[in-house]
Amino acid sequence: MSRVLARPAATALALVGGSLLVVVGLLVGVALAGSASAAPAEDSVDAGFARDMQVHHGQAVEMSVLVRERSDDAELRQLALDIELTQQNQQGRMAGWLSSWGLPQSSTLPVMGWMSGPFAGDGEHTGMAGMDTATGRTDAEGAGNPMTAMGMATPDQMAALRASDGVEAERLFLQLMIDHHSGGVAMADVAAEEASQSYVRDLAQSMVDAQSAELTVLQDMLDERGGPVDLADA
Repeated sequence: MSRVLARPAATALALVGGSLLVVVGLLVGVALAGSASAAPAEDSVDAGFARDMQVHHGQAVEMSVLVRERSDDAELRQLALDIELTQQNQQGRMAGWLSSWGLPQSSTLPVMGWMSGPFAGDGEHTGMAGMDTATGRTDAEGAGNPMTAMGMATPDQMAALRASDGVEAERLFLQLMIDHHSGGVAMADVAAEEASQSYVRDLAQSMVDAQSAELTVLQDMLDERGGPVDLADA
């Protein structure tokens, strides 16, 4: 079967597999949360982390799907698939927690309001101070948007990834995912320390460990491809 014909089939299988992983994660999350003695409150670290990290993961999944459609590099496509499937499963687990706690999947509370210190979503957030990542984004570009400060790509950056192909798409994906993982690690690190439920802390710590390791791989792969793309206009 040719690459042109094989890729849509592989993408379809990945989507089916991803959907199954979300369901499996949901069931695991419900089972774990159902065993807890006291459900976390609406404004808890546990609930805020479960909501905001689901959104954060959602963009990582989207970026992974995009680069797999635009790259022929087997190593990079496998890494993207691993990120996609892992984070879909984790999204399901976090949705399951909220369901079992009797809490809505979304909230009117401030984004990142559950985080302590300089990252708290207090409406006056001006970005991750001293941010020095592959994207080269300045603090001003994240001003007023805690999610952007936590590594989320901007709409223009996502559009640039959609419009790219080949090595350019690979470089864009890698540098955006480096920022994304850096922000995810910062979020998970807080939950690993401050969440009230042990299973929330455990999953958060596993995210810290896995994404910290992946950051080294991402950076090495970006360097091999010529380093970051100029995103000044993205």
